[in-house]
Amino acid sequence: MLIQCSFDVHVPVPQAWELLTDIEDIAPCMPGAELVEVLDDSAYRGNVSVRLGPVALTFDGIARFEEMDSDAHRARVSAQGSDKKGRGGATADIAFQLEPIDQGTRVLIDTDLTLSGSVAQYGRGAGMINELASQLVGQFADSLHEKIAASPTSGEPSADHAPASASPKPISGLTLVIRSIWAAFSRSLKGLFGRG
Repeated sequence: MLIQCSFDVHVPVPQAWELLTDIEDIAPCMPGAELVEVLDDSAYRGNVSVRLGPVALTFDGIARFEEMDSDAHRARVSAQGSDKKGRGGATADIAFQLEPIDQGTRVLIDTDLTLSGSVAQYGRGAGMINELASQLVGQFADSLHEKIAASPTSGEPSADHAPASASPKPISGLTLVIRSIWAAFSRSLKGLFGRG
């Protein structure tokens, strides 16, 4: 399943690149994610918690930078994880590219996602999964903007950053589904009024 998302940050490309490739610093911005261990300079172990109504899933896995081009400001990450209760797994090949825009930097993300086991049933509706991915990227971007705004050096990672001690709040699938339905409904209304 191919998923394409993008978001903008209000800092220049080199600064955005430095921020986005500092996994330890930005991990708290990722919805439902927790960095557990730095394996080496390019590999990280962590988990992601997702709640879909009454069902709670926690994926434990490893993400690794397979390619990183600092001059072109693009990278490719491979990630794989499995649900701790054995209900399936997920693998992803994620490519991201940074481009300059008038307001700062646009981050383009292409993800090739594969779900396996019983969790694969959630991937049956590709449109819904794409909408959920967009919502997650939006939440990440909002957290990143807050981090940049709070930084005394206008976007550089803070030197006194310490990982949060509390467990991350699981991503609420129900909330994302409601937002996705509302987004689709809003687009439909705009289409109807646009035709008039």
